[in-house]
Amino acid sequence: MNADRLPVRLIQPARAWVPLDLAELWAYRELLWLLVWRELKVRYKQTILGVAWAILQPLLTMLVFSVVFGRLAKMPSDGVPYPVFAYCALLPWQLFAYAMTESSNSLVAHQRLLTKVYFPRLMMPLAAVAVGLADFLVSFVFLLMLMAYYGMTPHVAAVTIPLWTLLALGTAFGVGLWLSALNVRYRDVRYMLPFLSQIWMYATPVAYPLSLIPQQWRPFVALNPLAGVVEGFRWALLGGRTVPDASMLVSIATVVVVLVGGLFYFRRTERTLADVI
Repeated sequence: MNADRLPVRLIQPARAWVPLDLAELWAYRELLWLLVWRELKVRYKQTILGVAWAILQPLLTMLVFSVVFGRLAKMPSDGVPYPVFAYCALLPWQLFAYAMTESSNSLVAHQRLLTKVYFPRLMMPLAAVAVGLADFLVSFVFLLMLMAYYGMTPHVAAVTIPLWTLLALGTAFGVGLWLSALNVRYRDVRYMLPFLSQIWMYATPVAYPLSLIPQQWRPFVALNPLAGVVEGFRWALLGGRTVPDASMLVSIATVVVVLVGGLFYFRRTERTLADVI
């Protein structure tokens, strides 16, 4: 075939925000799996404990919380053994924190790939979020073992666990889209992330129950999407007094706003990412 007759595809940056091209994302699905698999291999390469770190990280945090908050501060745990109470909240929290941090740094970490090859830029933060699921699944199995040790069985509402997990990932993805785009232009973001993650954790009922918060502050707490995710996760596995109510709907609505806003901002700045980075 004559080279002059070969089809030519011209890629131009969008002049404004454009809707998501789901067909294009689906066409590059194999790239997503390759990015996820690469990150999983790199993460535990040349480590002695390997995937055991997925259990050790929330486990050690749970032990610290159990000593400081459970024994010393006598923090209430809604009638649940405090180690189970804390570990149950740490799972969705650490899934969110890891996914948010990695997706926020994904563009800068892969800047060479970003500037040389065309592909949907959403693949990078999306792959970073997906990697966190592997650790979550391993830690979830350990949680079931911990509950069995205390003679507890999952509540019937455990069938809703995928919903709360999806909300945690949606929040991390939405925040990650905002911060990954900002991180390309302002590298201060990477230094802000540990501080943001720490403050966000204490603003979320991870080490303490939601019942400890005065009633007049509950509407403000509901604006924190992770508060609804953590309480929903606890309710799904442990049951108890906390039942999803209107405040959960506020948290879910906040997740949607953060995710849609993140997609809008990311798509709006996507056309200049390769030039600025």
